[in-house]
Amino acid sequence: MKDKFADLKGEFSDRELVTIFEDGYGVSRSSDYIIYSVEAEAIDRVVAEYGRATKKCAIVGGQTSCKAPEIAAFERHLPSDIEIVSCHSLHGPHVDPTGQPLVLIKHRASQQSFDLVTRILACFGSEHVHLSARAHDRITADTQAVTHAAFLSMGTAWCANNQFPWEHSRYVGGIENVKCNITLRIYSNKWHVYAGLAILNPSAKQQIRQYAESVTGLFKLMLGGHKAELEERIKTAGKAVFNTAGRRGDPLLLSDEVLNRFSLGKVPKERTPNNHLSLLAMVDCWWKLGIVPYDHMICSTPLFRLWLGVTEYLFRKPALLDEIIDIAIEDNTFRSDDLEFTFAARGWSDCVSFGDFSSYRDRFEKTQSYFAPRFPEATRVGNEMIKVLLDRT
Repeated sequence: MKDKFADLKGEFSDRELVTIFEDGYGVSRSSDYIIYSVEAEAIDRVVAEYGRATKKCAIVGGQTSCKAPEIAAFERHLPSDIEIVSCHSLHGPHVDPTGQPLVLIKHRASQQSFDLVTRILACFGSEHVHLSARAHDRITADTQAVTHAAFLSMGTAWCANNQFPWEHSRYVGGIENVKCNITLRIYSNKWHVYAGLAILNPSAKQQIRQYAESVTGLFKLMLGGHKAELEERIKTAGKAVFNTAGRRGDPLLLSDEVLNRFSLGKVPKERTPNNHLSLLAMVDCWWKLGIVPYDHMICSTPLFRLWLGVTEYLFRKPALLDEIIDIAIEDNTFRSDDLEFTFAARGWSDCVSFGDFSSYRDRFEKTQSYFAPRFPEATRVGNEMIKVLLDRT
């Protein structure tokens, strides 16, 4: 941004090895390795503007969360002698990159150039994962798109109900702590972090649509009192996702002690029963799409591992799952909350299906402004929660 040129030049004036250029043309003409760190929505426009100035035989990559438009932009606008090695850190800005997955994509490059990028990025201490652009987009859709949609829908529903959930005992303690903390963590970030992945990823639209359909289908069964059908559907989905080879006897990713430790409100003496529609719908969605979430653990984000941890906690405790099914049919405590959550899930799905960035931003920022006063505390607690989870996985 040209308006920051003078400030940056002054800030780095005592660094002999750092040169601040006025725009991307100077960077492109002089750099042997260039990373485009821009929103996925803007990648084609930015590469179109600066790509033609790229230094001969340079290496170019991008950090967008969706590689289909990024790679298309590179192929469309970069000279044929330019090598393409892309990357994507699978974690948020407040997470220590050490040991976290870092995807490297050798799209159009010699092994020598790929090795050079690998050495440069080794400073993060991340776990390198080699994928194609297509495989990256499929896996990020599997592990991130629906996870984000679930938390975005929770935030929208709480906002619609004019609720700060941590002020209500039914949303404090155990699984509820993860819901509240991660929802606020997502809304404390920039809207485009999630919009590009959801709208531009070819696989994400289908998965977000299925999540909305799963939420709607299960909610209708609850409203109609169809216990046998609801139980059959939920337990069939659970078997498909959690009874995979090698998983049944493994320890849970999250324990009661971990779940209860991180709360934004005062934990009540007795847990308020909840049907956990958002969690039931997630497993139903994975089942309908044929996704086994454990297959992608090497490329999973901390948020995905937390979400998988709480769904696993619910489905691998038969007594708890039976209790939740009973509550879903017999207890109306959460009916209004579930109604707003269903509306929210369908609204986010429609927004993504229409490819409407403006609508996505409006929906996101409306809820963001509602919860903004609690972001600092939620970020602190969320960081602690993620650290404990990473130590266990």
